[in-house]
Amino acid sequence: MANKKKLIINGIIAAVVYAAVMILLGQGLLSRQLMSIIVPICVYTMLAVSLCLVVGFLGELSLGHAGFMSVGAYAGALFLIHTQDVLPSIVSLIGGLLAGGCCAAIMGVIIGVPVLRLKGDYLAIVTLGFGEIIKSVINSMTITGGAKGLSKIPLLTTYRSFTVVFVLVLIVIIVVANLVNSRHGRAVMAVRDNYIAAEAVGIPVSRFKTMAFVIAAFLAGMAGVVYAGNIGILKPVQFDYNMSIEILVMVVLGGMGNIRGAIIAAVILTALPEVLRETADYRMLLYAIVLIVLMLFNNSGIKRRIMEKRNMNKSEKAKKEA
Repeated sequence: MANKKKLIINGIIAAVVYAAVMILLGQGLLSRQLMSIIVPICVYTMLAVSLCLVVGFLGELSLGHAGFMSVGAYAGALFLIHTQDVLPSIVSLIGGLLAGGCCAAIMGVIIGVPVLRLKGDYLAIVTLGFGEIIKSVINSMTITGGAKGLSKIPLLTTYRSFTVVFVLVLIVIIVVANLVNSRHGRAVMAVRDNYIAAEAVGIPVSRFKTMAFVIAAFLAGMAGVVYAGNIGILKPVQFDYNMSIEILVMVVLGGMGNIRGAIIAAVILTALPEVLRETADYRMLLYAIVLIVLMLFNNSGIKRRIMEKRNMNKSEKAKKEA
């Protein structure tokens, strides 16, 4: 009953958000600055939710998420470029999303199988290194345009195609949420909570770690295709370690293993630099201050007490219903 009620509430929230954005776009009430951040917000939401699967639910620190995004972005962009005159736009986009996601997933398998034997700081350092290696490889390839970048990418995921982008965001959220609540998701969280105990009861730890890593890479690759279809040009410098750290900050700020928190953090941290743009030279300083304040609040006792009170209210309500 509680899960059904929660599902209805989440559906209502999604419908309200979609309706509000469509009304604002249709009435021309958004400035060019605000319209330019609609799709980036969706992209970073997809990235934050997908990384939440690895960092929040699996409990492994990965700093190579921008690398998987770049693989998906370039693979999907190349597919879009070569099929734009052959296939209908929607078919080309679906093919590009699948191509980008699959290429990123393959890279996730190549990296994940040997690397996931490591834990903690060692895993973070190695995934960061792999992300930089991917960027260097893309930078040296002629098919990707090298340092000059890949241009003339069909603009199929701009704010004018918000419906398609919003549906993709919902798909990513639903996939991760359903996975977490499934038997496989509980096994993944068991690995996070106690690696040795999970192995002792017969859970194939390596298989579930690789599964979570590959699914997150696939979703990051899809986000990369949406990113490419929005800006129309890709350069390797766009996918450096700073982007991986930025995505990780969204996951940490939203609360480890909290999908809704990751979504809210992605929206705030993507929109904040643009909202503060009018402050000119002080924009990034104010952004840093707000980020520090949010992180301190996230780690403070205030939030903990709010969550404890909310859980107590839920338990009392459940007792009354029983």
